[in-house]
Amino acid sequence: MKFGIIRERKNPPDRRVVLSPTECQNVLSKYPEAQIRVESSPIRVFSDSEYSEKGIQVVTDMSSCDVLLGVKEVPIDALIPNKKYFFFSHTIKKQPYNRELLRAILEKNIELYDHEVITNPKGARLVAFGRYAGIVGAYNGFRAYGLKYDLFQLPKAESLLDQQALIAELKKIELPNIKILLTGKGRVGNGAKEMLDAMGLREVSSNEYLTNTFQEPVYCQIDVSYYVKRKDGIKGNKADFFQNPGEYQSDFFRYAKVTDFYIAGHFYGDGAPYLYTREDAKHPDFKIKVVADISCDIDGPVASTIRPSTIAEPIYGYDPGTESETDYKAEDAIAVMAVDNLPCELPRDASVGFGEAFSKHVIPSFFNKDKDGILQRARMTQNGRLTPRYAYLQDYVDGQE
Repeated sequence: MKFGIIRERKNPPDRRVVLSPTECQNVLSKYPEAQIRVESSPIRVFSDSEYSEKGIQVVTDMSSCDVLLGVKEVPIDALIPNKKYFFFSHTIKKQPYNRELLRAILEKNIELYDHEVITNPKGARLVAFGRYAGIVGAYNGFRAYGLKYDLFQLPKAESLLDQQALIAELKKIELPNIKILLTGKGRVGNGAKEMLDAMGLREVSSNEYLTNTFQEPVYCQIDVSYYVKRKDGIKGNKADFFQNPGEYQSDFFRYAKVTDFYIAGHFYGDGAPYLYTREDAKHPDFKIKVVADISCDIDGPVASTIRPSTIAEPIYGYDPGTESETDYKAEDAIAVMAVDNLPCELPRDASVGFGEAFSKHVIPSFFNKDKDGILQRARMTQNGRLTPRYAYLQDYVDGQE
């Protein structure tokens, strides 16, 4: 089995890679029958020479490889027919902008495996960049806070080497006695929590957060069971919420009344209530003035997130009164950091972590006859057709959705 690590060709450029040079070595030592080729790239966070120094062959032609590994969508004109591809296709939610890509994949008889649907039998994702989104998102949120209030100036995350460098910068700043709310306890939320803990910030319980005042900056991490409640007044739970999201309403405003800086690291599913609405943000008791929306659902559960921001221009202002964009330094504005490709700012760490998970969970499936069904669940197309698991995309492919 010959694996090929392809050059990322989507714009803006993405420097991440599925397997680092060290991880390539690990794969080859564990599976002597495997071969790995790396397509030469001027932008990848690991240089061609770093691969060559580890004994990994760098080439310009990927046509001899059986399985091609990438991160972002592959441009249609760069797709090689009759190959197996792994990348984030952004098609499983019927995203209109990638309809032609999925059509081309079918026409070129490509077997597509989407990183987003590499799961265990219970549906939990096995490879993801979420932790690194949380790490960078929290850092960027503090950077936005410092800029809004002219308190401190942190360097951009993309200019720093790794997570430890981000932490070193955060440890230099002095925060006022603010309350920081973090939603989500998955990969993203816990990635953000790593940064708050590394800064030495005190974590407090939900009850303490809502009722006490403090002489130091503090944070509170909550999951969905704290910020939603059943409409009928019956005590709910997480399992019930995920099964019946329409039976719930937001209970977030009690946090909004005491929060200065909000980090949104939760997962938002269809039918779930918004955390706060545009009307909520107009209320005189609504206190949040800085939002790091790592989840970045546009016009969704975090009402102030009206568009994604970019690595180049990561912060914009939201005016609750006019429900429109404004200068984030304006007194009434909510400063919004909503970069939707945060792991790109920490490409080396993100690539190492992703590659470790990929080689642990996915690579073995090619050599053990896919005994755990990893490949079967992630295979979206085969023999020019959608596989049964993804047949729901047929109307999308046909242009009827």
